[in-house]
Formats: sequence, structure tokens, C-alpha cells
Amino acid sequence: MIILGIETSCDETAAAIVENKRGVFKVRSNVVSSQIKIHAKTGGVVPEVAAREHIKNILPVVEQALKEGKATQKDIDAIAVTTGPGLITSLIVGVETAKTLAHVWNKPVVSVNHIEAHLYANFASNKKVSFPLLALIVSGGHTELILMKKHGHYKLIGKTRDDAAGEAFDKVAKILKLGYPGGPIISKLANKGNARAFDLPRPMLKDKTYDFSFSGLKTAVLYESQSKKHNFNSKKKIADMSASFEQATVDVLIKKTTRATKEHKIKTVLLAGGVAANKKLRADLKKELQTELPKVELLLPDLDYCTDNAAMIAVAGYFHARKKEFTQISKIQADPNWELSS
Repeated sequence: MIILGIETSCDETAAAIVENKRGVFKVRSNVVSSQIKIHAKTGGVVPEVAAREHIKNILPVVEQALKEGKATQKDIDAIAVTTGPGLITSLIVGVETAKTLAHVWNKPVVSVNHIEAHLYANFASNKKVSFPLLALIVSGGHTELILMKKHGHYKLIGKTRDDAAGEAFDKVAKILKLGYPGGPIISKLANKGNARAFDLPRPMLKDKTYDFSFSGLKTAVLYESQSKKHNFNSKKKIADMSASFEQATVDVLIKKTTRATKEHKIKTVLLAGGVAANKKLRADLKKELQTELPKVELLLPDLDYCTDNAAMIAVAGYFHARKKEFTQISKIQADPNWELSS
């Protein structure tokens, strides 16, 4: 089966050709047109600007994906498209493109949840996955713990009550005047800093739920940056704060994930989302699980599949397409608030 994936949930215009043959995935192309440089000027994504860029880029990106994937419309068995959650103006571009292609090419369409796709990015590597599994989704808009007992079965057991982890990285970077997006910048500076330089809080670390909160941590960084006892014109001071903030965030994510893994007798842990590219999070989570739960399998997505891309949309779409879970073209709609559920 060959799937054309389309992704436009935020500020990345993406298309991919993914083939599954006898249960083995092959990503034949994965094209992403990034808008980072455009939104860096405003320090964040402006929905109207993102939508205009999607309109300009979507058809060339799809054409490039087909070309690189050595596929024509006749080769495509189904089209998978992100229909939510995300920015409504961005989602509409991808949805309408998928509907048009499906009508002209006479192909079935799969509506894919963006969070579900991040989770399924791990399956593109064809590694063995045992259920029940726990997915830690960490991105700019989401920080969630999702329990899966089988394909298509999702139970949200923990989520952020305020800022998502990736959002907190961006806001802290703005406080420290580092630029956008904040995650990669802070991580790079953290490598040169002392993670114990600032005694930052670990919000909700001892809370009995699996929920997260990063607003207080972000505020603590703000107060420290405004304190007269610190000189944040110093590169060393900024590096120390970056390292301290990153470590505090990672600590909370890992401890909550480890406790949930123990209590739910999890066999596989998946890391997913844009923040899944963070080297500190990947290394510390691997070390923690090897120490505390050596029998638990940890799957880390390839770096190319951490940030928004269409290969993950196509992979997730495959699991629906194989069960004939298609959506009538006339009923496909963008849903910016679509929550992942069974």
C-alpha cells in the first residue's frame, strides 16, 4: 500500500510518500517547506501568515514528494491528511488540497489526528512494539501521556494544565532574548552551562496525577532574569540558566513518565513530538528507564520525524487505511480542537 501524506497543521507545509509492503514501512519521500525564518521575525507563528505560505507552497511540495518518491497518482492507494488539532487557517489548506486531489484522482481519504501521527512516527523505523505502551508527546502545543493497549486505542492519562513544554522553551527563550524557536537555541546553550547554577522548581513533580505544569517554571526564570544579583548580559549566565531550565523540564517529564510506566505495567515507551529531538531528554529518559525498568523497551523517533512532517501522517494513515477507515470526501473537515480518543 502506498500512502500520500499531507501535513499543514501549523507552520510546516509537508507532503510524503510512504509505502508499506508486507508490514514493513519505507519512506520514499518526506518533503517539508519550513516557515521558521518567516515567523522568527515576530517571535512566534502568525496564523494568517502561515496560511498564506501554505497556499503558496502546498502544490509544489506535493509535486516534489511525488517526484522524489517516484510515484504518480496511479500509484497512490490512499491520501492521509491532518485534519486537527492545529491552526484552523493552516489546517484548511491541507484539508482542501487533499479533498481536491482525492476527487480528481478518485482516491480514498483518511483523516489523521496530528497527535496520533506524532505517536506513529516511531513505527516508521519498523522496530518491534509491544503493548501496552505509553507515549510521551512533547511539543510546542502539547505535553501528554497517552496509554495504548492496542492500535487505535488511546487513553489520555496526563496532560499539561497550562503551558506545553515546547511552548515554555519558546517563552523562556523570549525572556532571555535568544530568538525563535526557543528549543534548539536553549539546548545548544545548555551544553555550555551548569544545570545546577539556578535552583528552579520542578512543578507538580510530587503530585499524584500524571499531569504537568510549566507556567510556574517559566515564571521562575523570569524572576531570576529580573533579579539584580544576576548579570544576564553574561553569556555564561545565560548558558547556566538555559541548562538549569532544560534540566528542570526534563526531570519533570521523565519522573512522571517513569511512574506511569511502573503503575500501568507498560512494555514499551514511545517519545514523540518536536521536543523529542532534545538530546538531554532522549539521553536522560533512556538512562532512567535502563536503571529503573530495564525490561521496558524505549523507542525514540528519528530526528527527521520529531518536528511536523508528512511521513508520520502517512504512517498513521496506513493503520486506518488497512482497516478501511476512510472518510467521505464531503464530510472531511478541519477540526482545530480535535482531541485524540479511541
